[in-house]
Amino acid sequence: MQQLLFCLLLLVTVVSGTTAAGKRTATDPQRRGASRDAAATPAGPVSRRPNILFCISDDQSYAHAGANGEMQVKTPAFDRIAREGIRFSRAFCDAPTCGPSRSAILTGQPIWRLEEAGNIHSTLPARFATYTECLQAAGYNVGFTGKGWSPGRLQPGGRTLNPAGKEFNRRRLQPEFRSMANKDYAGNFDDFLAQVPADAPFCFWLGTHEPHRGYDQGAGRRTGKDPARVTVPPIFPDHERVRNDMLDYFVEIEHFDKMVARAIRSLEKAGQLEHTIVVVTSDHGMPFPRAKASLYDAGTHVPLAIRWPAGITAPGRVYGGLVNLSALAPTFLDVAGVEIPEMMTAGSLVDVFANQSTVKRRRAYIAMERHDGCRQGGKGYPCRAVRTRDYLYIKNYAPDRWPAGHPDRAFCARDIPFGEVDSSPTKQLLMENKDQRDFRRFYDLAFAKRPAEELYALEQDPGQLVNLAGNRQFERVHQQLAAQLQKYLVQTRDPRALGQDAPWDYYPYYGLRRNPDWRVDRKPSP
Repeated sequence: MQQLLFCLLLLVTVVSGTTAAGKRTATDPQRRGASRDAAATPAGPVSRRPNILFCISDDQSYAHAGANGEMQVKTPAFDRIAREGIRFSRAFCDAPTCGPSRSAILTGQPIWRLEEAGNIHSTLPARFATYTECLQAAGYNVGFTGKGWSPGRLQPGGRTLNPAGKEFNRRRLQPEFRSMANKDYAGNFDDFLAQVPADAPFCFWLGTHEPHRGYDQGAGRRTGKDPARVTVPPIFPDHERVRNDMLDYFVEIEHFDKMVARAIRSLEKAGQLEHTIVVVTSDHGMPFPRAKASLYDAGTHVPLAIRWPAGITAPGRVYGGLVNLSALAPTFLDVAGVEIPEMMTAGSLVDVFANQSTVKRRRAYIAMERHDGCRQGGKGYPCRAVRTRDYLYIKNYAPDRWPAGHPDRAFCARDIPFGEVDSSPTKQLLMENKDQRDFRRFYDLAFAKRPAEELYALEQDPGQLVNLAGNRQFERVHQQLAAQLQKYLVQTRDPRALGQDAPWDYYPYYGLRRNPDWRVDRKPSP
């Protein structure tokens, strides 16, 4: 309610399609001017406010969609949106962990500005504006199905409703495999559509629980997929267990895509597809070692495709600028003609829609604090990164800590070793064979402690395996990227960069605790 009132105060009437978005100050210099008044109306006059269908999978890396190159993953819905809209080849989450990533998407801000929401299993304070609340205040019907803002608790942040909207989760189905949720996401979208008044705009969040673990082992092979055709990422050993683990993951992505396809058909049947912005993406990368809950591309580079016939010029193109998912919040408000709250530091993508980019998007910024409770006293793994076309630079603020969680399960709330990496056949393979010469390198990549700074040259090392920080040949690049990252963090008021109190290690943890002895330390007195 607090934030809804805030959005009501911000609201401007936009029958003509004009927006006041350009009046707010963009914090990031490279995004300054990325607003509707810079790009005008993208593809000619838009006579009505567009609907928004936002489809988000749970733990899917960029490569694992048909249009992005993985032919063993059948994603006709994603491929259609990419073919009839824009496919973003360099889209990155703001954080490689569910709750913080979703908080950034909703608020249009990096996680270091979001207090408790920078941690998973936390809360999203009501004082932070969300695009859903602002759209609702502007007359949009807003709802969600499946996984909206999650995981965490709403009440400590002063909220009573999920920030993704009103919940629609009544319909159930019998999934193809037992590991999948029994929620009929597309059927729930139909229920939502049925209650939207005629000619009223809507915004719907379709969030599946797939391909989050666990999986039905062997599901991939049972659908006819061939493990021999899997492209094994260089961060894993080329082993049959890894290949089959990836096939099972592919099946779960396909379940998500089938739900998106059904939702699209519902829009077509209702005559609404041409008036709807359809976005398909994921909250972060795959649930495998050195992927999810890490700042490497396997954990941060995500699929993103957007279709909007009335607003996208030259559909069918690929956009190669670097984009954070937090840009979606101001974009949705921008196209709806709703004033963008000044606290939203991300820039709108409407200039990209118009194929008249007014901003050179040369960098994406990514961060992590506490992913899960898997270190003594509730400590996280604070790190920040800047990603360019050519390099990835990472700053680890506490290199003395275990990046994947403590190897001793006694220090993990979930009572598993290396608790920031979900249990899986791939993880188990690495742990079982850590003393074998052919496996040790992959074990260390996944679980060993990391230096304070990391630098990777992406053209020759796309898997980010060889750290060039400290290499004299790359000293200038290292210094430039470190300075760029620090400058951006200071501009956007990151407490760690400013040398201020950084409270994430001491925020409450509302996740599962299988270990009764695990707890978050009290914050020391000043």
